[in-house]
Amino acid sequence: MTSEKLHILIPTDFSKNAWSATVYALNLYAEHHCTFYFLNSISLDHTDSRSYITTRFLDSLTETSRTELSVLKDRATQLYSNPNHEFEVISTSEEITLAIKRAVQINTIDLVVTGTKGATGVNKYFLGSNTVKVIQSLKSCPMLAVPDAYEFKAPKHIAFPTDFNRVYEPKELQALLNFADLYQAHIYILHINLQSELSERQESNRRALQAHLVKHQHTFHWVEKSATKSDEINEFIKDLKIDVLAMVNYKHSFVERVIKEPVIKKIGFQPMVPFLVIPE
Repeated sequence: MTSEKLHILIPTDFSKNAWSATVYALNLYAEHHCTFYFLNSISLDHTDSRSYITTRFLDSLTETSRTELSVLKDRATQLYSNPNHEFEVISTSEEITLAIKRAVQINTIDLVVTGTKGATGVNKYFLGSNTVKVIQSLKSCPMLAVPDAYEFKAPKHIAFPTDFNRVYEPKELQALLNFADLYQAHIYILHINLQSELSERQESNRRALQAHLVKHQHTFHWVEKSATKSDEINEFIKDLKIDVLAMVNYKHSFVERVIKEPVIKKIGFQPMVPFLVIPE
């Protein structure tokens, strides 16, 4: 168990998917001192008739949010009683991405844990619209998106796809290593071959990555591209019994391409395991 307290933010709309993400987070950090922050936004930014909404109605929404957060806190405390864990609640009228960014800054959040779709989520796609917005806007800490109804399994096998086209910053890799350290996980670096050999720059970047991972269990894996990248990644997850998929979200990265709405609808990216997104 680590002595340093961690701060975990869990945005919630009180849906089953949000509760599933909460349960995963509580199990993930069962042996660690943590403060969990449940955040609910009652933002009406997208309501056309906002100017006609009464103060009484807003007060009612605020009261409902606070009540539901209190119920959620009690539920987590009672069902997952753990002396290592403390809980705080945040009710806000800010738009969800702004609320998350503010909470991350004020509370020195180490990780944001979210479900992959909300109460009105569409089953066909892995990433709900709010999850996509959070990934696009969150630049200061990692985010873990947990698939709906995913049963917790200690993450001892982490897949880390890369094209070796850039050098990873120490801060980016530290987020990966911190997560791996939770359960002494093995990191599987996946490269999907587009060319028969790596370029000099790619090989240099591969060696740099290997040097950063020298104190952690890791192996490199080459896969010939025979389908879409998302299909190749999901096949890799199945074949090697991967527990968590981790990627760095940088400009022109696979994550960036996947989370853009038109592309999501074309790709239908649906990893079967929790998805750790690390900002550059």
